[in-house]
Amino acid sequence: MQITQNGRRTVAAIVVVATAAMLAGCSEESKLPESATMGPNPTLQKPDTAWFPRVNLAEAVGWPEGGKPKAAAGFAVAAFAKGLDHPRWLYVLPNGDVLVAETNAPERPDDNTGIKGWMVTLGMANAGAGVKSPNRITLLRDADRDGTAETRSVFLKDLNSPFGMALIGSNLYVADTDAILRFPYQEGATEITAKPTKLTDLPAGTINHHWTKNIIASPDGKHIYATVGSNSNVGENGMENEDDRAAILQVDVATGRKRLYAFGLRNPNGLDWQPQSGELWTVVNERDGLGNNLVPDYLTHVKDGAFYGWPYSYYGDHVDTRVDPQKPDLVKKAVVPDYALGAHTASLGLVFYKGNLLPARFANGAFIGQHGSWNREPRAGYQVLFVPFNGGTPSGQPEKILTGFLNDKGEAQGRPVGVAVDQAGALLVADDVGNTIWRVTPDTSASASLE
Repeated sequence: MQITQNGRRTVAAIVVVATAAMLAGCSEESKLPESATMGPNPTLQKPDTAWFPRVNLAEAVGWPEGGKPKAAAGFAVAAFAKGLDHPRWLYVLPNGDVLVAETNAPERPDDNTGIKGWMVTLGMANAGAGVKSPNRITLLRDADRDGTAETRSVFLKDLNSPFGMALIGSNLYVADTDAILRFPYQEGATEITAKPTKLTDLPAGTINHHWTKNIIASPDGKHIYATVGSNSNVGENGMENEDDRAAILQVDVATGRKRLYAFGLRNPNGLDWQPQSGELWTVVNERDGLGNNLVPDYLTHVKDGAFYGWPYSYYGDHVDTRVDPQKPDLVKKAVVPDYALGAHTASLGLVFYKGNLLPARFANGAFIGQHGSWNREPRAGYQVLFVPFNGGTPSGQPEKILTGFLNDKGEAQGRPVGVAVDQAGALLVADDVGNTIWRVTPDTSASASLE
């Protein structure tokens, strides 16, 4: 569904009018600072349930001429590539080429049905999530290494809502919304025309509520780990539709056989290996409908066989009473996440810093792209965070690296999604509303300091 600027304003008016009466009984503006729902020990307030969650959409307007995010002190930000079509995910190839998944949701006729679902769909379109999926991967090349991609080419096309990418040897793996595909890759190629081989199917179907599927290869290249979000908010579409969902799957590269690696993760997205510990980490979007400050999205290491609560509980044994029947024996086993990232921030991107361009204090820490809330007052996210690590675990409060994605009117000029580190050690950020890949580097002006 493509919507014009006037159409967006019409949608916004419809959503506001249609929800006004229902929102009268919803939670008031949060008095709890966003920082209270971040870190290793977040504040977990009492649930505040309502038939319809608070709606506080940031209308997507894009960047004005010359506009860009605001970089933290000591950093500079510039466009690596502009004029893309809904860029959401990034992958840096060994030769320095940058792959961008230009993508959006597939057709999902049975998702968001009924009046509540209709209103959510309209609202998401107004927030910039209603564009038709381009279904391609674009290659960006900065041959002269000046920090701007001077050439681009369609690397892969006719995909099905692609997202995650992983190179293993001479094969490039791409996670469509319904399968992991394998393509032959030659270094320096600017396009792939060969037909893919399907490695394995992934859960999809006509609901496919959380459609993004991210992948990462194991260090030895023998396995691929794939994220699969839940098919509902808290199981309301029936747990029979949640097989192999709200989970991370392990896929054998040689055979395509897959198994459940970890589960109870409502909507995991970013994946990366922590350099010091060697452990797999992920960022997870938690559930809606429990108030402004529940439940915090989180960053956590992923244990083989572990259960993380969804849908029966959150942050360990905090039971979600909306779910019936409950599973108390399973809740007792629920793992408490390592680090909270704020409620409703839509934390999606994750990359650990392994480069040398930034000062030493950034080594081994996590950069996180927060796409931003649609149901919190005040809004949360719409920024790129850095979480410091020491000895393989988070070791301090988060630092805001990129902000300014919302303008003074509360409109979304951009929304950060995937993050990656380029060959030179700069941070790349995919902005799917601003249709730009931003590049973050140290500010070399005389007055700037990152130390």
